[in-house]
This record gives sequence, structure tokens and C-alpha cells, in this order.
Amino acid sequence: MRARIYQPAKTAMQSGTAKTHQWVLEYAPASAREVDPLMGWTSSSDTQAQVRLRFDSREAAEAYAVAKGIAFTVQEPKPRKPLIRVRGYGENFATDRKGAWTH
Repeated sequence: MRARIYQPAKTAMQSGTAKTHQWVLEYAPASAREVDPLMGWTSSSDTQAQVRLRFDSREAAEAYAVAKGIAFTVQEPKPRKPLIRVRGYGENFATDRKGAWTH
């Protein structure tokens, strides 16, 4: 049974970086999903695919995997480049604007 340890990226629906500081241990699927012929739902006999363990640090996730004898791979997160504007949001309401403010 193989696992993947990674730090999740922010979703497209969030502007902040909440829930991206923890590390996740997620098992790789052991069997393919099947489509139920009657209802059309997808199902799988692999219950480990539902397990997602969260850790505060990468080292804690690796220590857990080593202690439990789980083979794992670590995916390093891609660093985000900071979005820093010169004057920021307050620039919208500045009294010393060079041009006229319009909608």
C-alpha cells in the first residue's frame, strides 16, 4: 500500500491560504472504481481511498508513515510568489490621486 504526503494548494474558491499549512497523507487507490449498473453510482471496494490524515508538519507525516510501515512519496509544494501592490487597497481611496477616479 503506497501513500502520498503533500501540502495542499489553495482552492480556486478561496482568496486566502487557510487550510494550506498542514500536510496530508493520502493513500493511493488500490483498485479501480466501478459503475453500479442499476443506479449508475461509482463505487470501490478500497476503503483506504477515503482516508486522509492531516499533520502539522512534514516530519510528523513521515514519522507516522515510517512507524506504521507505509511506503510513501513526498511531493514538495510549489512556492507562491507574493502579490504585493505598491500602495495596496488603500490606494483606491487616496486623496492624492493623479487621475480622476471612475467606476
